[in-house]
Amino acid sequence: MQKTDAVAAEAEPAVAVPVASADAPVRGRRPLPWPLLFGPAVLAGPVLLLTVRWLDEPAMQAWRTVCLAIVVQALPFLLLGTALSGAINAFVPAQVFGRVLPRRPALAVPVAGVAGAVLPGCECASVPVANSLIRRGVTPAAAFAFLLSAPAINPVVLTATAVAFPGSPAMVLGRLLASLTTAAVMGWLWLWLGREEWLRPAVRHTGHQPGHSRWTEFRLGFQHDFLHAGGFLVVGAMAAATFNVAVPRSVLDTFSGSPWLSVLFLAGLAIVLAVCSEADAFVAASLSGFSPTARLAFMVVGPMVDLKLIALQAGTFGRAFAVRFSTVTTVVAVVCSSLIGGALL
Repeated sequence: MQKTDAVAAEAEPAVAVPVASADAPVRGRRPLPWPLLFGPAVLAGPVLLLTVRWLDEPAMQAWRTVCLAIVVQALPFLLLGTALSGAINAFVPAQVFGRVLPRRPALAVPVAGVAGAVLPGCECASVPVANSLIRRGVTPAAAFAFLLSAPAINPVVLTATAVAFPGSPAMVLGRLLASLTTAAVMGWLWLWLGREEWLRPAVRHTGHQPGHSRWTEFRLGFQHDFLHAGGFLVVGAMAAATFNVAVPRSVLDTFSGSPWLSVLFLAGLAIVLAVCSEADAFVAASLSGFSPTARLAFMVVGPMVDLKLIALQAGTFGRAFAVRFSTVTTVVAVVCSSLIGGALL
């Protein structure tokens, strides 16, 4: 009986079970048409060839040179600033700032502005340091006064200005007074008109926590600040390089004849050129067709407002803050430069 059943089972026709092969398309998905598969491969060669030739154009070579020069010039000072910010965050007790700065914010602003002379760095270094000061309890008005004054009145910048303008101590004094006045005025304006919702510092680990390694906290703070600010530095450098290549030199001659237009033009030029504060005096000295007051405005506005600095401020404190603060700072810096330059120069 069992043998009969086995024979019957062999006689039954086998039911075909569909098996999905590797080459068979999955049900519900349409295979890609062959032009979409081979088209990019065919076009990749000409596109790559045109791109390489375009990059070899003189304009693109100049763009790459300017962009790389700005990044390389600012990178050491950005490293210095982020390292100093991490050190303040991990090693300096919060009580120190309460003892050094006056308790009244109105008095703390000019003191913080004068204290900016001790940091031999550019604007890229001052942004993370100001952020760290705010996180450690320093009033934002004082931190912003330090942020604006540090890259403009430190000994390295003033020495470079004296070298760039030999026999003109009034230019060095004018830069010192105009920059310090602008920093103090901006700090007081923040006390008067500033709002907390405009200021949104980047989220980061702040302050030493008991039981944790200070060196680990320093490393984490330094790593966060450098990676965060470095990207915005590159964006600002690309924007400045684009302006350098796109605007012809003949535009400079158009504005040099008018006293007021020359001041406004060089102030705007300082914003888009984004020259480091240690080198901007030599650029200003080369603009011999402009008045001394206009060149002073170039050196006062540049360290306080430029494209890479706006990008750094937006990434650190928020876009709402960067737009308002940069706009007002430009106006105050131009007014201070015009008044002090007109009196001294």
